[in-house]
Amino acid sequence: MLQRVALLLLLLASSRAFAVETMRIAMDDPGNEVRVSGRGLGFGPDAEDGTFVAIGAGQATVRRRSGRLEVNGAPVMGDAVRFRGGLAALDAGGPGNEPLKAGNSQVRGDVVVRLFRDSLQLINVIPLEDYLAAVLGSEMPVSFPLEALKAQAVAARTYALQKKLDAYGAAFHMGSSVLHQVYGGVNREDVKTRAAVEATRGEVLTYDLAPIEAYFHASCGGHTESGQDALGRNLPYLKPVDCPCGKLPASRWSATLSEGELRKALKSSPDGMRVTGRTATRRVTRVTLADGSSVDGVQFRRRLGYTRLKSLDFEVEASSKGYLFTGRGYGHGAGLCQWGAKALADKGKGYREILSHYYPGAEFQQLY
Repeated sequence: MLQRVALLLLLLASSRAFAVETMRIAMDDPGNEVRVSGRGLGFGPDAEDGTFVAIGAGQATVRRRSGRLEVNGAPVMGDAVRFRGGLAALDAGGPGNEPLKAGNSQVRGDVVVRLFRDSLQLINVIPLEDYLAAVLGSEMPVSFPLEALKAQAVAARTYALQKKLDAYGAAFHMGSSVLHQVYGGVNREDVKTRAAVEATRGEVLTYDLAPIEAYFHASCGGHTESGQDALGRNLPYLKPVDCPCGKLPASRWSATLSEGELRKALKSSPDGMRVTGRTATRRVTRVTLADGSSVDGVQFRRRLGYTRLKSLDFEVEASSKGYLFTGRGYGHGAGLCQWGAKALADKGKGYREILSHYYPGAEFQQLY
């Protein structure tokens, strides 16, 4: 624990040297060629304090050829090249930070193109607060109350910094998909997401002075799940709590799967399938199949599809069309419930009160 706290202080000291905390986010793998464009475009080494050379046309084509990088047909040294927009503004003392288009994504900050396996990889090096504004627009409806968005901002900031600590020294800290936090670039920003991020700038949740693993999900269905049961992590601030989302229509779902679909997904006949294990919050931990074999609940949901079997809080019964699943919630159920946060905000609760409800025992800390 002391080592993690020391590493956090090192990261923050480094970020202050460059006046901003940054994240390295892996984006789509573009194959062997990608185009990067933007106003005042320049390129240089993959370093915060590197020297950048302007590209007059404002666009560059990066290719992998014979295991090396080329920019606009000219070979470059090293296994990575970094692009930055707004060089003219920076030279004139302005803020720069012109958005860049890299492949199909438009992002703020810098774009790194590096050799990766047999192709190329795009990495967005972006100020944390800019990153969060786009994450909020990807993870939570912007129509939600501002206090709910602020709660999500603190949770997402905490989650990002904790992942950065885990990935210290790696080429990137996180991906951009649902496996981490969904990040959609500039197009996912909104006036409300910017306001929520700015109102909570630098604020994180900690336990024993280190950022918590601030997991979140769409809807818990009325009761959140423990970290041990949801994630296999016995974390003291991820305990089951009651949640008002259970009364909302958004927390209820149903799905009908045919016998053929189930047979293909489970590699076994679904006849006689039954739930044989549940957690204390009634989430399924084990399903026994017709041949006597059993499947872990998490694996069962993965095989059937996360968007069809939205949670592990479900009942199943045979129907004329196959098997009917009826359930509550959407996601793993641990930590912040987004629809629950909306319900609490609608009742007048502030973002800190919301976060304290879902992460009991965690403390607020202003890191920068």
